Amino acid sequence: MISREGVFPEDVAVAVVAAVTQFFFPKEDLISYYNIFCFGFLFHRLFCVKMISLTDSQKIGMGLTGFGVFFLFFGMILFFDKALLAIGNILFVAGLAFVIGLERTFRFFFQKHKIKATGFFLGGVFVVLIGWPIIGVLLEIYGFFLLFRGFFPVVVGFIRRIPVLGSILNLPFISAYVDKVGESNTMV
Repeated sequence: MISREGVFPEDVAVAVVAAVTQFFFPKEDLISYYNIFCFGFLFHRLFCVKMISLTDSQKIGMGLTGFGVFFLFFGMILFFDKALLAIGNILFVAGLAFVIGLERTFRFFFQKHKIKATGFFLGGVFVVLIGWPIIGVLLEIYGFFLLFRGFFPVVVGFIRRIPVLGSILNLPFISAYVDKVGESNTMV
């Protein structure tokens, strides 16, 4: 199982499947081999997916963005703590710049049709940094929705393919609102 290159995800999948199936399915059962096969296939499809290769700066950017979102969320939970929100804003914007690059970040934020959205988002960041967290977060949220509204149809389409969440989005009183959000024709 262990080679000179190390442990492969497929090897871990086989070991986990063997251990779990021995625990859940008795050996005497004639259908147990079918169960082992089905469980192994499901485990492999869920957890042994090829990863997207990222450069080192993109990995750093993903970490910075993740910590930024965490600090923003944690700052809102702690009654709009100024310091946590400011750190979260700085980390989020810096992480975005690391992930897609400085030039592409600048081009994304400063397109002619996104100037208003950028003004609200970066203005909200500035307002949080000078000490008015509630007003700043409201400005940021409005700017965020204006900036990223072109991505909403993609996100709604992806969520509709997830088994439990898709059925929730198709409920009668929710589906009308979700359809309205998902029909945005705004280019990104």
